Amino acid sequence: MGSGSVVIKLEDVCYAYPGAGNGLDRVNFSLHTGERVGLVGGNGSGKTTFLHIIIGILKTQAGKLSILGEPVSSEKDFFRVRQQVGLLFQNSDDQLFSPTVIEDVAFGPLNLGKKPDEACEIARQTLRDLNLTGFEDRVTYTLSGGEKKLVALATILAMKPDILLLDEPTSGLDEKTKDRLSEILGELAVTYIIVSHEYDFLAANTDTIYAMKDGGLTYSGKSAFMHNHYHIHPAGEIPHQHSDSE
Repeated sequence: MGSGSVVIKLEDVCYAYPGAGNGLDRVNFSLHTGERVGLVGGNGSGKTTFLHIIIGILKTQAGKLSILGEPVSSEKDFFRVRQQVGLLFQNSDDQLFSPTVIEDVAFGPLNLGKKPDEACEIARQTLRDLNLTGFEDRVTYTLSGGEKKLVALATILAMKPDILLLDEPTSGLDEKTKDRLSEILGELAVTYIIVSHEYDFLAANTDTIYAMKDGGLTYSGKSAFMHNHYHIHPAGEIPHQHSDSE
């Protein structure tokens, strides 16, 4: 839907979980530079599977996947992808594994080949950018849910990705932390996809909405309209199709 170059493209991508049916069923999707996309759908509809296919946690079983203009399929391909595409997991505990915050945030830059002093400075600057100065020596498992979410985001932003994939980034957050997350997203000049059940958050932070159901993906409309439509028809789990002119 965007006018920039295509940075993520899925063509008839399929993925099935053993004994559990389709996770993705012939999904076609293109993300363009500068796009801010929201993805909605019920539990088990395929949203997280969609993100995990893009980042290479799961591998396509049929169809084609291209990232930043290059076809990707091997682990070597996805090693390159993960240097440019960052995934924020729904559960921050899956992302934070070092004893202290500064070690967690510096881990990505170190993996990119930065020297320890340089990696630490990048980590400190990233924490400053997120208003997390003073968190450097905090023990990660003692952080609150909202603090963990912001530190998990810092671990990604420290790698300076071109694209962000955010899986339920507001889950478990209080309103103050949600507002801070919206401010951060508004300041970032990156392309991103947000999976969320929160239409208010998507309306504020995305331009277009897609919906998933039973492993299928459809374009649903402009985020601001989908937000209004959701409040008019609150029982509708998956927004249904309208023209953009409505």
